[in-house]
Order: sequence, then C-alpha cells, then structure tokens
Amino acid sequence: MIKKIKKAVFPVAGLGSRFLPATKAQPKEMLPIVDKPLIHYAVEEAVAAGITEMVFITGRNKRAIEDHFDKAYELEAELEAAGKQQLLDIVQNVIPKNVTCIFIRQSAPLGLGHAVLCARPVVGEEPFAVLLADDFMDVATGVKPVMAQMTDVYEREGMSLLAVQDVPRSETKQYGIVSATAYQQDLERVNAIVEKPKPEEAPSTLAVVGRYVLNNRIFDYLENLGRGAGGEIQLTDGIAALMQAESVLAYRYQGQRYDCGSKLGYLKATVAMGLKHAETGPAFTEYLRQLEGVYSK
Repeated sequence: MIKKIKKAVFPVAGLGSRFLPATKAQPKEMLPIVDKPLIHYAVEEAVAAGITEMVFITGRNKRAIEDHFDKAYELEAELEAAGKQQLLDIVQNVIPKNVTCIFIRQSAPLGLGHAVLCARPVVGEEPFAVLLADDFMDVATGVKPVMAQMTDVYEREGMSLLAVQDVPRSETKQYGIVSATAYQQDLERVNAIVEKPKPEEAPSTLAVVGRYVLNNRIFDYLENLGRGAGGEIQLTDGIAALMQAESVLAYRYQGQRYDCGSKLGYLKATVAMGLKHAETGPAFTEYLRQLEGVYSK
C-alpha cells in the first residue's frame, strides 16, 4: 500500500546573498510577497496537500522563520486589548492547529542534498515532500496547488517525483536537467539527470524546479555521496543514484513558477500576487494601467 505524504522538508539555511543588504539580518525566505513571507506561501502549499509535519532545515540567522510559525504572546495580547479581532485571527492562524513545525540546524552549508539528509531522523521510513521557498508557485483559480498535484500523482504511482519545466537552453547551467521519455499525460520517466550542465552539454531543456516527492530510500544514497557541482552534496546526484534502483518520474505541473531567488523573479511574483490580492488587486490594477499610459508616451 502506498503511504500518504505527511511530512515536508523546507531547506532554508541558505544565505540569500543575491538580496543583500535586505538579507543581512533577515532570512531570504522571510521576504514578503504582498503581506506574507515566501516561506509562509510554501507551507500553505504543503498544508493544502494534506501534509501535517513541516521540517525546516535551518542555519545561522534563521530564527525569524521559527518565530513566524510560533505563538506571539505579546503581539496577540496587544491586538486583543485593542479589539483588533481580524488581525488577531490572522496572527493566530498562521498555520492550522493540527500542523507541527520541527526545526533542525544544518551544521555547515554543504548543499541541498546535505540539507535534505539532515531531515532523516524526523522523516524516518516515510516518503516525503521537499519544497524550496525560492520557487514561488502560483496556480489559477480552481487548480490544485502544485504540491497537492504531486502528492496525488505519488499516491497513484508510488514513485519519486520531480517537478519540471522547459527552460531556455542558455539557462540549463542554472538547474538540474533531466532527459526523459513519455509515460502518461504530464508525466515522463527520467532516464538521466545532471546538475547545472553547460548549454552545449545539457541532455535536454527540461529543468527540475523546487518541488519534489521522494521515497525515503534517497537518504541511503545521499549519505554515501561525495561532493559534486560547486563542492556541495547535490540532491541531483542523490536522485541519479536512486534511479539505479527504482524509477523516478518528471511531472509537468499546472501553474506559474516565479524564481524568487532572483530580484526580477521576486518582483514579477510581487506584481502577480498584488494583482490577485483581494485587498490590493483593483487599485493596483488601475495603478499599473496609469503607469503603462505614462511610460508608453
């Protein structure tokens, strides 16, 4: 019987150097998109997939993430005393009551594969999800969030699963790239995976983006890996080793990805969500129309 995905791993130990000085004293995962930080959106996506245990792999200067998902006694008391019930409800319901948050310190910045391996004591013998908050996933109204799409596929197929999208060949050096063959609608069997290949060496333009559902056997391979690209323990290399023992699928998800690890991607996500936001949407739409008129002259 295929187990349901109940645990999600969030590697959040990175420095966020591309956003300095904004990230000098706060985690990049706490950068806001309108009124919620990036990590909040990623956790909401996991909750929508029925996941109830959130495992954060943290590092130095990441305390704000833990505080965000913790109870804020003083703030709640002040809001209650001021009669600001709506704001109090928001603060008290950052995550549902049935969701548990677990924080594990990554001792050294040894790469994504090492960060995932740090979760092994908590994940144990279960399959699990991995979500990278930098990859902000938006879906149209009525479409399931991306991780919910992926857990549905996993519960049907029982195979490790990678979210993928086509990228320009000139950008393959920024991603793990797979070669794959057709399997089902929106699904392909992965034949090979390589980390950040040069455009002329890439086996395809099908890139792995920041959503994974993995069988726990991946830990055995990560534990025995040497350092790969960039001198780090790469999750891509662990997946390549896993593929020697079992099939791995590539999933072409429904949705729009914004690379919030880059300034431009972050700005695009902010605009997109500002337009969709119930409070800001109409006025922001009108403002952008006015801007278009000014800059088109």
